[in-house]
Amino acid sequence: MSLLGAAGAASRLARRSPPGARAHLLVERNARAFRHVWSTIVSGFFEPVFYLFSLGVGLGALVGRIDVGAGRTVGYAAFVAPALLAASAMNGAIYDSAHNIFWKLRYARLYDIVLASPLGVADVAVGEVTWALLRGSIYATGFLLVATMAGLVGSWWALLALPATLLIGLAFAGIGMATATLMRSWQDFDLLQLVMLPLFLFSATFYPLSTYPESWRWLVQVTPLYQGTALVRQLMLGTPGPGALGHALYLVLIGLLGVAVAGRRLKGMLLS
Repeated sequence: MSLLGAAGAASRLARRSPPGARAHLLVERNARAFRHVWSTIVSGFFEPVFYLFSLGVGLGALVGRIDVGAGRTVGYAAFVAPALLAASAMNGAIYDSAHNIFWKLRYARLYDIVLASPLGVADVAVGEVTWALLRGSIYATGFLLVATMAGLVGSWWALLALPATLLIGLAFAGIGMATATLMRSWQDFDLLQLVMLPLFLFSATFYPLSTYPESWRWLVQVTPLYQGTALVRQLMLGTPGPGALGHALYLVLIGLLGVAVAGRRLKGMLLS
């Protein structure tokens, strides 16, 4: 059978399967590839830990306690830790989905090979987002263990912080994948960094929302990282409220929107 005939047969087989049903094969491929460069995954864990001990613990001695509402105050390190956990999940998801997918799409041409197999475009989108979620969850799990050992977790609600970080990872994996399809060169990633840094610094990460000018609070509140930070902070501090469901729903919708946009663009780029 010719290569063209094999590709056609694979395409027909992919169409018989539900969209995304074979995504686990791409996840397995990524896991096998990263066995040889596992240090690139582990290294991403250390940045938020360094922030935690330099700012949360070091600067926390000068800042004092933070009012988190309902007449309750917590130490600065306990206030910052949930935000850094959310940021850890964000970094793991968006950098994997943006940088790696851009390289595979524009330079390695990996997806041209993938689509010659029984996998379809939907499998590519779901598989890459799933892999980004797994990478983000590795960062989040490691960070939560460090925060627990440092005595910064005071509630069993914190166990739900890990599922919450998966929602954060979903949101930013979708955003990162959609962004990767729009990038034309590596220099364009400077624009992504230009967005990510302020997002990290000004999503109520290091200061309560009440410290921002009132006219700017709405802008902070519509960002995905703020929504993730607010959700994780409620869980780690043991103060979940009705707003937690709203935060979770927001992250799911952003993630699904990003995956839908990425899938649509990938279909146009790979099948045209």
